[in-house]
Formats: sequence, structure tokens, C-alpha cells
Amino acid sequence: MALIHSLEKNGNILFKYRGQIPVVLFLLSIPTVYFTDYQCFDDNSTLDLILLITCAIFSVAGQVIRAIAIGTSSKHTSGRNTKEQVADALNTKGIYSTVRHPLYLGNFFMWIGIVMYTYNIWFILVVSLLFWLYYERIMFAEERFLEKKFGDDYLNWSLKVPAFWPSFKNHEKTSIPFSMKTILRREYSGISATIIGFVFVAFLRDWFTSGEVQWKLEHGVVVIIALLISLVLRSLKHYTKVLYESDRS
Repeated sequence: MALIHSLEKNGNILFKYRGQIPVVLFLLSIPTVYFTDYQCFDDNSTLDLILLITCAIFSVAGQVIRAIAIGTSSKHTSGRNTKEQVADALNTKGIYSTVRHPLYLGNFFMWIGIVMYTYNIWFILVVSLLFWLYYERIMFAEERFLEKKFGDDYLNWSLKVPAFWPSFKNHEKTSIPFSMKTILRREYSGISATIIGFVFVAFLRDWFTSGEVQWKLEHGVVVIIALLISLVLRSLKHYTKVLYESDRS
């Protein structure tokens, strides 16, 4: 099999299982937190708070990037499809005129914020490298699909727009209005998972540094609120038309 076909095949396989990445990160964080020394952070609560806020900013920035991309996309684009590549239209304006894969860029910032919260530089570097290797193949397969489907329209756009790190010199305003309903309908699970990720790392840190399991009230409250919000939005999505939009995916 030619290398180009091998990369495309591997990318399509990885595309199907990209939703499992959070689970893998949760599992990898356990030994990472266990072997990380947090003494200096325990002795300096101000530094710990500053670093927590910094990590949270990264994750929030990732969610904002995803929200802009999803909230200004037309129907049948930028979907959550997991079985195969799907696109009935090509997004080329708005955030898509600055970066070709804003959703994957958003994913990176969302999850790297949680990874940074482990305060383990090696874990941050390894996850960043693995993320790039994983998503590079997905992006390759996706771009092969789009090139076959949209031909020169895709090629002309891709030559002007970087794949991952944004460039604003060719920015074009989109005519599609931002939809908060789309964000509420499609992003609640990712937001909840991010919040729970921070709580999970905090729980592990308290456990491993103290030597005993510590159930903190604030952790439980945050998790319960995140789960309740997800449950409410999921119910509204599946059992009502409150969040329904005929022109959005």
C-alpha cells in the first residue's frame, strides 16, 4: 500500500475513535500525578491558584474556538459524525478563513489545559506530541476526502489557510450568524468532561499527596452541577424542540 493511502486509511480509523481520547488522558493522568512532586505548590497556595487559572484559561480558550467554529457553521458541516467523513458544504469563511481545522485546535487547547494542571512538564510534552501525531493523520484523511469531493474549491482555499495555527491575514467575515442554541445542543458533553477533568486531577493530587482519599465538598458540587447541566441540555435536545434549528446540524 502506498504511503499516501496508508496515512489516509489510518487517519480514517483514528477519526472513528477520536472520542476516546479523554478516557485515555484520564487514565494516563493517574500515574503522572502519582509520580509528580507537588511539595512546592502545596507550600505556595498563591502560585497554585495562578497556575490553576492559567490552565483553565487554556481550556476555556479551546472551548471558545470550538464554539466559534460550530456556532457559525451551516448544516452538515463540522459535525460530530464518528463513522465516516461527512460534508455537504465547504466552510471557508469566518474562523475557517484563518485556520483549516479549528475544531481540532480547540480540542488541543481544551485538553492541554487539563494536562497542564498535572504540573508535569514531561506529561505536557508527551501528550502534545501524541496529539499532533494522532490528529495529523486525521487531518490528512479529512483533507483527502474534502479534496476529492470539492476539487479546486478546496485546493484554492487550503493554499491560503494554514492547517492548525491560525493566520488572520486572509480573514473573511462569515454571513452565517452565531447560534448559541447550536453550542448548547452540541457542546454540553465536552464542557462537562473538561470540568470533570480538572476535578479529577485535583482529586488525584489530594489523594496521592496526603496518602488518603479526600472527598471535598466543592469537588462534589462542581461535578454534580456539570452533570445536571449536561442532563438538562441532553433532555432538551432529544425530547423537545427547544434547541432545534432546521438550518443547523
